[in-house]
Amino acid sequence: MRIRHPPIPLRAVIRNTALPMVLMILTPPVVILVWLTCRYLDGSISQLASRDGLHEVIAHFPAPSGVAAAMLAGFMLIQTVLLRALPGRIHEGPVTPAGSRPRYRANGVAAFVVTHLLYLGGSYGLGWFSAGVIYDRLGELLITASLSCLVFCCYLYVRGRRTPASADASATGNTILDFFRGIELHPSIAGIQLKQLLNCRIGMIGWSLIVVSCAAYQHADLGRLSSGMLVCATLQLVYVAKFFWWETGYFATLDMMHDRLGYYLAWGVTNWLPGIYTVAPQYLVANPVDLPAWAVGALLVVGLGAIGVNYQADRQRQRVREAGANVRIWGRPPELIEASYLTGDGEHHRSLLLVSGWWGIARHFHYLPELLVAVTWTAATGFTNALPYLYPLFLAVLLFDRVTRDDRRCQTKYKQHWDEYRARVRWKVLPFIY
Repeated sequence: MRIRHPPIPLRAVIRNTALPMVLMILTPPVVILVWLTCRYLDGSISQLASRDGLHEVIAHFPAPSGVAAAMLAGFMLIQTVLLRALPGRIHEGPVTPAGSRPRYRANGVAAFVVTHLLYLGGSYGLGWFSAGVIYDRLGELLITASLSCLVFCCYLYVRGRRTPASADASATGNTILDFFRGIELHPSIAGIQLKQLLNCRIGMIGWSLIVVSCAAYQHADLGRLSSGMLVCATLQLVYVAKFFWWETGYFATLDMMHDRLGYYLAWGVTNWLPGIYTVAPQYLVANPVDLPAWAVGALLVVGLGAIGVNYQADRQRQRVREAGANVRIWGRPPELIEASYLTGDGEHHRSLLLVSGWWGIARHFHYLPELLVAVTWTAATGFTNALPYLYPLFLAVLLFDRVTRDDRRCQTKYKQHWDEYRARVRWKVLPFIY
């Protein structure tokens, strides 16, 4: 007798198959079109939509190149060597659902500093290349990285299906969804955690190098830095530097703890991040903006203040995780909820949920200053064109989606303890509003 399977709900088909497929089809050309618009169309979306804009896109659409492949390979090799060779303590990440603990080498600050010294020294000190070379070849780099990462995602999918390295690997049986979201939670090669290498080193350091290159290219072209570029580059570089100062805290975030390594994360951090997160400095190279002194000061004060608040919020939670109640939050002992949970290996564990300091204001308050600093460095581009504001818009959607996903995961993990936390901290992000 033929077994009849129940029909799959339309909502599940859309979320688990149609939406991932659409994203994988659309995101690579979007990155290239954003670059083309910034480089050749004055950052104007209306020009992009015109007949002349179409001709420019066809004329300047980038192709992969051997030079770009060599630059990317050299960058990846340097980051791999620095991750393995630079001194740094071994940091154990949070317990996974299967009960294991990933191990990371905490040498991000040193890797960030050494990489930029090598880049600036090779350019300005030794004259091997122009500091603006990354911006000059950004189209080639993006298309080459995109195609290369698609091949790498195929490797991750096949490896996850055939030879997963841990009990945390999980396949849904839906090929499109498994390719998009990934199968392995913490894959590694030769002892190197791939998520740390791709997310932290390739993605984040790549971001800062593009910013440096944009500023260097504008300086070489104009003979000076526009005040808009000065503000934008300063805030982005400080933001990335703050990330590495706090890198061990990142290992306890949604990206590292729950998101598997597939197209969404691997392609995202190696292509979407360098292409879209840098849209403001890309735009400013071809469209220099000079701000009045008061605007420069105001944007720097607000942006640096937002970075400081974001760091303080993340650091408060990290300190509690490391030292428990033996810390002080805003000069007082922390208010905590002791939550227990069960992992897949049958072991009981405990976590401390912080309900004071910034975490007593809203459950995900740290997302608010992160969004504010993105708006601040984008405001340095002025208000002539909307394209530079693509990143803050994307970030808002991303962060509010994370709020929902994180709340759902915490409810499943901590159960009644999370109910208590929600009762004590009512607001998700913005007090009295959301």
